[in-house]
Amino acid sequence: MKITQDIRYIGVNDHEIDLFEGQYEVPNGMAYNSYAVMDEKIAIMDTVDARFGAQWMQNIAGVLEEKAPDYLVVQHMEPDHSASILAFMVAYPKAVIVSSAKAFTMMKNFYGEDYADRRIVVGEGDTLSLGRHELTFVTAPMVHWPEVIVTYDKADKVLFSADAFGKFGALDVEEDWACEARRYYIGIVGKYGAQVQALFKKAAVLEIETICPLHGPVLTEDLGYYMDLYQTWSTYGVESEGVVIAYTSVYGNTKKAVERLAALLREKGCPKVVVNDLARCDMAEVVEDAFRYGKLVLATTTYNADIFPFMRSFIDHLTERNFQNRTVAFIENGSWAPMATKVMKGMLEKSKNITYTKATVKILSAPNAETEAALGALADELCAEN
Repeated sequence: MKITQDIRYIGVNDHEIDLFEGQYEVPNGMAYNSYAVMDEKIAIMDTVDARFGAQWMQNIAGVLEEKAPDYLVVQHMEPDHSASILAFMVAYPKAVIVSSAKAFTMMKNFYGEDYADRRIVVGEGDTLSLGRHELTFVTAPMVHWPEVIVTYDKADKVLFSADAFGKFGALDVEEDWACEARRYYIGIVGKYGAQVQALFKKAAVLEIETICPLHGPVLTEDLGYYMDLYQTWSTYGVESEGVVIAYTSVYGNTKKAVERLAALLREKGCPKVVVNDLARCDMAEVVEDAFRYGKLVLATTTYNADIFPFMRSFIDHLTERNFQNRTVAFIENGSWAPMATKVMKGMLEKSKNITYTKATVKILSAPNAETEAALGALADELCAEN
């Protein structure tokens, strides 16, 4: 695939994978992106997962024909992007690796080799001339590993963005970009909003017409749309108005209360109501919903003087990703000593800018008339600003 006159796509699609990073379901696979910048000197941008190394090497040979690459730029050392370094360096013994100092340390740790005699260490603002193309390197620590660099090509106004602006899904599958990019961002990069903002400030002075990420499609049109979404995600802003209800239920009584609340919210005109059973839903999807919408209802039972395990896990997923700037409500159930609300609120103590609803719902074993009144009051409060 030709991206510009001098830049070619040489990545691969992976439809063998079931869980990305051992936890995220990827029913439409993954793309491991790599690029060749063709000039007086040739630079290859990143490698691919080891399982597809042979295919990647064939892609390189097909693009370069009889030529040999001069440089391998390693922007990120996660193995889905770095695992074919050794094979590349064997196949092209005159090539030089260009990367950050931290990346070479990781290279030694991962693969037992740091190429001390075949490397160029780059940092903030360093450049590499290929001829017409001059690559400028921008450090991007913790987006989402500490060694990350991104690379700007002024000649073609291309930003090689490493894992930024990536998404789940192989490139030969048509799907909505925002849905899988949001789940990817929140799950993998979500904790590091401040670091993404720092990178944004650096990128603001660059004239960018094309974004080439390490996962997902090359972005060439309406870049403002993607930038705006990243701005919202990295500042933990509300992307869409609506209410997410995340619940667990042992014997179905908490579920009944949740379903009644959802019905009341819809009756009152709430723009969007999303209900998730934490024991059965894809946890990453529910986390995505919690960060997308402005209001969250947590509903669970008291369990072993604590809360039901799926709810505890869910809240842990939120807080470790810096969940903030949201309205939160609680529904608790307990037969003799309800304390779920206290536990859940305690887990959110360090979350910033959380507004708790005045209305809460306490169920003693099963919903009753008092539960109905409390659910009505909660629905009124959640819909008041909509």
